[in-house]
Amino acid sequence: MKATILGVSFDNLSPEKAAVKAFSFLNGNSVHVVFTPNPEMVMLAQKDAEFAATLSSAELVIPDGIGIVWASQLTKPKIKKRVPGIELMTDLLERVAKSGHGVYFLGAAPDVAEAAAEKVVEKHPALNICGFYHGYFKDNEDAVIIDKINASGADIVFVGLGFPRQEKWIMKHRDKINAKILMGVGGSFDVLSGRLRRAPKFFQKIGMEWLYRLLRQPSRILRQTVLLKFVLLVIYKKIRGEL
Repeated sequence: MKATILGVSFDNLSPEKAAVKAFSFLNGNSVHVVFTPNPEMVMLAQKDAEFAATLSSAELVIPDGIGIVWASQLTKPKIKKRVPGIELMTDLLERVAKSGHGVYFLGAAPDVAEAAAEKVVEKHPALNICGFYHGYFKDNEDAVIIDKINASGADIVFVGLGFPRQEKWIMKHRDKINAKILMGVGGSFDVLSGRLRRAPKFFQKIGMEWLYRLLRQPSRILRQTVLLKFVLLVIYKKIRGEL
């Protein structure tokens, strides 16, 4: 059963079941979309109707953010557990390294997607990386990029363009891409490449990766105010009986 938070519906799955469901898409004959909304994305969906519709059209929507899990405690059903997007991505990479399916990395700064691919192959030598392309491209380059992806024969395309660009790009072009899975992965290439360090396990376990990033980058304080607005909006909606 799905859980709905401020109009955005999430698949209420454990990390393991989310990975199994995503991997099962490779057995189908059509493309499937995977998105990983966090509170910032849910807040954007409140004022961007196109983005809200884009999120709702995905085949798998997982809660990447402890704020989503918290908010669900005020609704029914409650979300079982946070499913970090980067962990779903790495789980899929491990599975396809064994199955032989090909993957394509699209996004991040020049050379970062390539560096991420190299690091992942070091860990999974059998992984079939079909190609990679940076995220600094213009709209008039979309057709060329799609041709590259299709020519590569990739089964999964991980798109790291940042939200909402990556979600809107995926939905705009999903019917033109021959892959089975299109997944928005945000800044995951930076982490996989080693350019950006993920929060220590302690912060991950308690769902406070956002706090670790804030401590390391105080300039993110303005961005984190969105989380406070999310909490206040959820409480307001609960008091009004709208959740």
